[in-house]
Amino acid sequence: MRSIWNGAISFGLVSIPIKLVNATESHSISFRQVHLDDGGRIRYRKFCELEDREVTGGEIGKAYEDGDGSLIPVTDEDLASLPIPTTRTIEIVAFVPADRIDPLQMDTAYYLSANGVPAAKPYILLREALKRSRKVAIAKFALRGRERLGMLRVVDDVIAMHGLLWPDEIRGTDEVAPDASVTVRDQELDLADALMDTLGEVDLADLHDDYREAVEELIAAKASGEQAPAAPAGEKAGGKVLDLMAALEKSVRAAKESRGEETGGATGARAGERTGGKAGESGGSAEVTPLPARRSARTAPKAVGGKKSTSTAKKTAAKKTAKRTTAKQASGTTARTATKSTSERATKGAGKKTAAKKNAATAKKATPRKRASA
Repeated sequence: MRSIWNGAISFGLVSIPIKLVNATESHSISFRQVHLDDGGRIRYRKFCELEDREVTGGEIGKAYEDGDGSLIPVTDEDLASLPIPTTRTIEIVAFVPADRIDPLQMDTAYYLSANGVPAAKPYILLREALKRSRKVAIAKFALRGRERLGMLRVVDDVIAMHGLLWPDEIRGTDEVAPDASVTVRDQELDLADALMDTLGEVDLADLHDDYREAVEELIAAKASGEQAPAAPAGEKAGGKVLDLMAALEKSVRAAKESRGEETGGATGARAGERTGGKAGESGGSAEVTPLPARRSARTAPKAVGGKKSTSTAKKTAAKKTAKRTTAKQASGTTARTATKSTSERATKGAGKKTAAKKNAATAKKATPRKRASA
């Protein structure tokens, strides 16, 4: 790897000669501009405005454009002689925990290589000190005409440096944050957690650039005169999500199918934990029954962070339903008993009346009639 900068690390009174090399490389495919009519290359040539002629790279320097449009020449020697210590030195100013660094500040990454045999001992000393402290070093250095911040950390057996943006170069988030009035239900959070658990973790080394591979296949097909591969048919990306719950449930099922898992349940143990249950209480993994597309108008959405969980609400509703069912059954039984008692009393009363009538008729027949005297 070719070095792009030579200097030293200033570690207190210890100076460590180092070389700076790029730690990353780009594998993106680059294209050339061509003339559509005849396929000729389009090139950019550098012309001097005063002489109206093309100039070579050796004739080109740098200058600062002032407010009135005048140009002030600045040479590499001028920059190298600036009265600041970071012109050829990476000056360590502090050691802080790694989580103090906002990833938004991360910029280009470099490897720091010990420059020469005498630099090996202090280099290893700094490397081992960083390992044992579990901290990162914050440094200042000058590169390509400006002073920058850097973060030194250990990668394998090498000291790496990440260029950092200055804090005032990070834009605020006020203008891009979503509307704060939007609320999220607990059921939606449960399904989102289930989707996260189903997708799981990944080894970054297993990921690759699908777009670059597709472009390479396209170029190879065109070079051999074959037909370019067609894009696979599928659903269009984007669009308005009409039912967030349905989309989450579908995503969970698709993720499980892609991993060869069963799709009977929508969520795993983590969803059960969020709703107040424990993973081992039901004797199996927790599941969430798919919710209906329409909800009752009386069910108001809760803001994020509500303490009442879905399972608690379901249990309460189940208890209320059971009470209502028991009350209805008791009422029906009482009504049937009362009706039966009334019917029996009515039957007995009717029997008594019939018996009384029969007795009266028998007595009437048994009594002899008196004949009137002549």
